[in-house]
Amino acid sequence: MSTTDLLVARGKQLAAGAGALTAAVALGATLLSAAPAQAAPAPNKPFGVVTAKAGLSQRQYPSTDSSVRGYLRHRSQVGLVCKVRTQSVRGNSVWYLTRNERPAWVSAKYVTNSGYVKYCKDVQHTRVQANTPAKHAVG
Repeated sequence: MSTTDLLVARGKQLAAGAGALTAAVALGATLLSAAPAQAAPAPNKPFGVVTAKAGLSQRQYPSTDSSVRGYLRHRSQVGLVCKVRTQSVRGNSVWYLTRNERPAWVSAKYVTNSGYVKYCKDVQHTRVQANTPAKHAVG
């Protein structure tokens, strides 16, 4: 086989490999674009988006004096169960109870909600208390 024939054969192999690589990249891009960027919120349940640039602390109770249970980053989505009016944060006295595996409270000042969020007094009592042990258990 001449040098020219070897180069032609090698060029065909490279072209076939490049075609397969292009197809694999296109398939991967299709699969990635089909996957959602964030988990979609539950239908008919309100959710909020954190607007605070520095993020937002989740509290055990609806007060800035309460202990921190977690942290939400800027633009993260959080499910909302209900709201109460308590301590004012920069002129906004509404706090939301989050719909996480560990429910916590966030100030509405730094959360933009989607849809209507009911007051906690209008929500079923068992839904508000998420299987947490009693604060002052006797026994």
